[in-house]
Amino acid sequence: MAIIRFQAVREANSHKAITVQAPVKRTSEYFGVNVFDKNKMQKYLSQEAYEGVIECIDKGLNIDRKLADKVAVGMKVWALEMGATHFSHWFHPLTDGTAEKHDAFIEYNEYGQVVEKFSGQHLAQQEPDASSFPSGGIRNTFEARGYTAWDPTSPAFIVGNTLSIPTIFVSYTGDALDHKTPLLKALSLIDKAAVDVCEYFDKNVTKVFATLGSEQEFFLIDESLYHARPDLLMTDRTLVGHASEKDQQLDDHYFSSIPERVGAFMQELEVEAYKLGIPVHTRHNEVAPNQYELAPLFEECNLAVDHNVLLMDIMKKIARRHCFIVLFHEKPFKGINGSGKHNNWSLMTNTGVNLLSPGNKPKTNMQFLSFLVCTLKAVFTHQDLLRASIVSAGNAQRLGGHEAPPLIMSVFVGHKISEMLDELEIRVTSKKMTPDEKTELKLDVGKIPEILLDNTDRNRTSPFAFTGNRFEFRGVGASANCAAPMMALNTAVAQQLTQFKKDVDKLIVEGVKKDEAIFQVIREYIIDSKNIRFEGNSYSEEWGKEAKKRGLTNVPSVVEALDGYLSAKAKRLFKQTKVLNEKELEARTEVRQDNYTKKIQIESRVIGDIALGQIVPIAIEYQTRLINNVQGLKDLYGPTEFRKLVGGRMELITIISGHVTKIKSLVAEMIEARKVANKIENMREKALKYEKEIAPYLSEIRYHIDKLEEVIDNEMWPLPLYRELLFCR
Repeated sequence: MAIIRFQAVREANSHKAITVQAPVKRTSEYFGVNVFDKNKMQKYLSQEAYEGVIECIDKGLNIDRKLADKVAVGMKVWALEMGATHFSHWFHPLTDGTAEKHDAFIEYNEYGQVVEKFSGQHLAQQEPDASSFPSGGIRNTFEARGYTAWDPTSPAFIVGNTLSIPTIFVSYTGDALDHKTPLLKALSLIDKAAVDVCEYFDKNVTKVFATLGSEQEFFLIDESLYHARPDLLMTDRTLVGHASEKDQQLDDHYFSSIPERVGAFMQELEVEAYKLGIPVHTRHNEVAPNQYELAPLFEECNLAVDHNVLLMDIMKKIARRHCFIVLFHEKPFKGINGSGKHNNWSLMTNTGVNLLSPGNKPKTNMQFLSFLVCTLKAVFTHQDLLRASIVSAGNAQRLGGHEAPPLIMSVFVGHKISEMLDELEIRVTSKKMTPDEKTELKLDVGKIPEILLDNTDRNRTSPFAFTGNRFEFRGVGASANCAAPMMALNTAVAQQLTQFKKDVDKLIVEGVKKDEAIFQVIREYIIDSKNIRFEGNSYSEEWGKEAKKRGLTNVPSVVEALDGYLSAKAKRLFKQTKVLNEKELEARTEVRQDNYTKKIQIESRVIGDIALGQIVPIAIEYQTRLINNVQGLKDLYGPTEFRKLVGGRMELITIISGHVTKIKSLVAEMIEARKVANKIENMREKALKYEKEIAPYLSEIRYHIDKLEEVIDNEMWPLPLYRELLFCR
């Protein structure tokens, strides 16, 4: 009997939960112990080598082979002392995860003896076989060579017995085959653009870092129940399943006490994360049952992206020790909240100033306004690109579901800030301002911190919200690599900052005083981007109508939303900034289209197999029981009494027959539609065919399966129910 079996296995596994004792040491004493960070460099490198690496990191310079050899010597000594036996270039191909190939620290010496060896060549560059990674046509399968090159801005780390070296991944022609390469270019770009703007306000600013804090949401599912669900096993989401009688209606899971077994998992996870230098800071229960969140301290954007994908990887490994499976899918369960990865983004100077946080001086707040308004205009101009950076098959299930922001890009800045921007729009003119007008304006600008004190609430329906000292890009999905949206955002803002500098300088050349020129350009940008600002409920139908009037785009189709990468604006942006060439842009768009197609293809195959291989046979078996029961009653009571007794059962037999017939018919139609779609060679057309004609079958088939689940004996139902999956502790 299925449910009893699942319950028994679940309870058996629950007793295997590992209780983890926290280290006796304070967190600060073992934080980063498995990372070759600056402290380790100082200890294991010569002073010359250390200073050379730091200079290259700070100035974005290339590390030559001679310096790489010196670093490799010190890194090898440290790694061997830590028990490492292998090394690996660790990179982010255009897939859902990371990639690594482990090589041992051994080579033959001139006497034929095995010795530990790790040179600058091993550190700086490798040539993994690139043939099986998606490239979007950048290179052919027979042209398998790809290069990984060391990224010194993200420190090497040890997992298990392997020294992992963060790297970029490019083709033999130099085209980007990964997420990191364009992200690094975007970060370099925004550094220069932001420093140029900061010169108006503070000459001491010589470097600006984009910072990121990713709030990672996820579900934990009992391992035994997970393996009893082919849909979870193959797609990371439930393709069938009737809603549990109780789920999140009472809001009793949100921020409640963390279950003991989950707490043990989180405790071990945090210990391992701290050893790898990942600053996990916050943990709590999320809204849905068995849903949780981990959030780190803010870090430099490139390192934060590396840390997030590394955290996701170790979460999966550690969860298994506690008989859990981690689900990062954006919508693993129908009818309850899905999971996102809110990207909290800001800009920090080398002088310790957050450029999106107002200060206590008018000049500081003019700087704040400049960066705030440039960000608003960048989001308005490149709304289609930002949407393209977050859409996926999984996120399409979540976005706009009255739990996550809609696909209409808008920015929430808060009522008070919005009023202030409107006031600036009115008061600043292109005419020369009097000294009194300038003084009064600066005094008002100086009051920004006071305004923000009364405006700290967040609009959780907004896809891009200002939250006091940063922007929160809430549309990013839980399974996503943050590099894609961060690359798009930083590139867009960098271009706008560059244009801001040009616009201000032009006015200064024309004889306008610097402060007045800055205010005039700010006013122009406020007017240009006004339509992107929205303070209300982004879930409402009224907002959809209002957004259309404002000229904001709404593209609910994933495949059509991906066209945002190939719009004239996007192509012009990436060409001007040189973050991606047109070939690279087209390639990663094609990879995303192909990924969407394959996700829907797999889901359609899985639901077809579940329907025909598990649900239909059980439905027929239960129906047969009912028929036998009806026949027995007829034999026992005779025709007259029989009719009084079996009305409900006869109706149930008919209902089951209807659903079984419909399921078989829909699965057959879906298979035929898939055959037609698979013959299409154009990647976009194929993906669109899957989205428009095959994906709808998933919900139609599910409807009939879920209806059968309501009427068939629970003991016979072949899959763990939602109440089993969601309330496992």
